[in-house]
Amino acid sequence: MFRQLMGLRHLSNRTLTTSARKQVDNKIKEKQKLFQEDNGMPVHLKGGVKDAVLYRATMALTVFGSAFVVYELFGAAMPKKP
Repeated sequence: MFRQLMGLRHLSNRTLTTSARKQVDNKIKEKQKLFQEDNGMPVHLKGGVKDAVLYRATMALTVFGSAFVVYELFGAAMPKKP
């Protein structure tokens, strides 16, 4: 009984395809070299266009959110008169 369960466990762990698994290159050394070089750029922008867009979107949401909070606080401090 135990042998059958172990065989079933082994069978379930195998992949369902007969093709070789996709090999993924290790790019850590390249990323370390890119982020550690001294080229005058801030580290949060060294990743390229994707990082720049993410940074700008974050800054825009932060400014919009801060302005909205100030607007709502002002509205709460000055209630409308009937």
